[in-house]
Amino acid sequence: MKLKEYILSLIFCMVSGILQSQTLVAVSLPVVTLLDVEPAGTLTLNFTAPTEAGQALTAPAANTTKWVNYTSAIASGGLTRRVTASINQVIPGVSIRIQAAAASGAGGGTLGTSSGLVTLSTTAATIITGIGGAFTGTGANNGHRLTISLVVNTYANLSARTNTPVVITYTITE
Repeated sequence: MKLKEYILSLIFCMVSGILQSQTLVAVSLPVVTLLDVEPAGTLTLNFTAPTEAGQALTAPAANTTKWVNYTSAIASGGLTRRVTASINQVIPGVSIRIQAAAASGAGGGTLGTSSGLVTLSTTAATIITGIGGAFTGTGANNGHRLTISLVVNTYANLSARTNTPVVITYTITE
């Protein structure tokens, strides 16, 4: 009787090991390139006139309220991405500078690296490099904090102006 139970158990194990099923799962991952600057809205930077003859203009405090957020999924073997910035016009005698901080917040993946302090012009300049498959999280306190500042570069070229709009354009590219 024991031999019969053993043979039945052996046959059952062999049959159960042979019975199987398969499911084919098709996976798609699109190439993604998204960029946003948060929070939305305008920032104002104003020089302060001196109160004593012979003193220089006082540059405005640097603004650190803006954050670069991005999502990036690159093609297999694809190049890393970078973020560039440019301005629509140069203000004679004034340099507009920007620096992206190291990534922080809720993101993950291969986040970019700051290019350090960059003086903006009408030609795009790289501010963040080495972005791979990554996401920074959304909104303020996620991604790369931007420090935007103004400095006088040539006093001889300065002329009074009021509320001159300068647009900074950010681009993410390979």
